[in-house]
Amino acid sequence: MSASPRVLADALQRTIVGQQGVVEALILGLLANGHVLLEGPPGLAKTLACRALAAALDGEFKRIQFTPDLLPSDIVGTRIFDQHESRFSTVLGPVFANVVLADEINRAPAKVQSALLEAMQERQVTIGPQTHVLPDPFLVMATMNPLDAEGTYALPAAQMDRFLIKVDVSYPSRDEELQILERFAVAQTQPVHAVATLADVCAWREAAHAIHLDAKLKRYIVELVAATRERETQYVDYGASPRATLAIAHLARAKALIDDRDFVLPDDVRAVAPLALRHRVGFNFRVTTENVGSSRVLDRLIASVPVP
Repeated sequence: MSASPRVLADALQRTIVGQQGVVEALILGLLANGHVLLEGPPGLAKTLACRALAAALDGEFKRIQFTPDLLPSDIVGTRIFDQHESRFSTVLGPVFANVVLADEINRAPAKVQSALLEAMQERQVTIGPQTHVLPDPFLVMATMNPLDAEGTYALPAAQMDRFLIKVDVSYPSRDEELQILERFAVAQTQPVHAVATLADVCAWREAAHAIHLDAKLKRYIVELVAATRERETQYVDYGASPRATLAIAHLARAKALIDDRDFVLPDDVRAVAPLALRHRVGFNFRVTTENVGSSRVLDRLIASVPVP
């Protein structure tokens, strides 16, 4: 490997003030070969973070602005008839890129969402009689605004499950907001370009896959996911699927790689568990009516499992 994944974090932090959790989550998703969903109010640099990561990679970046009138063909592509050649030709859509930003994914209807999510799961797209393989690496970063309900379409649980990570983007601290004012009030900060290649990403993924995960930690991950199905049942309708178990293992290995270790620690598992679980656990109405908060319930679930 010609570089460390840390170069990506450094590049993003030169563009974005604060938002350490968002920066790390994007890099974890890239290393674990999964997709990232960012949810938060407007103006919190969700789109900027995605753009900064795409710029830091020497790959192709496409942005899709989701709207209610978007069609599946606007994402995956379509077949058109060429009158000069007297035959159909295929026009590939913007999903054929290394990094795809799906901005405000919940503003498009289910048919459009599923067109993108099929590509996320299968890593390929069928247009007419032909199947086209998507580039490698392929990362979808989607953003959602939780404040607007009008003109939005909720992502079903089965589609949310396709995202490896869900990040709740929070407001910056006062000091961070002052830095934002000083940095962006005069001129826009340009993202750092091409600090890592696609070959670097593939090498990092192989290195992450080879990181040692002890048998006790594997059992710990299984117990964490099982706890979402068996505990706090007054607030949880359904627990996480085995896909969450795999996600935590992949993310823990990626976290160890970022920290320059060749083995996973229990702290790695605890750090990444909320990212993999928060969108896979079905919280019921009591979380809202009793003002408990899904994050607090999830923290209690994780804390209830003994650390090996």
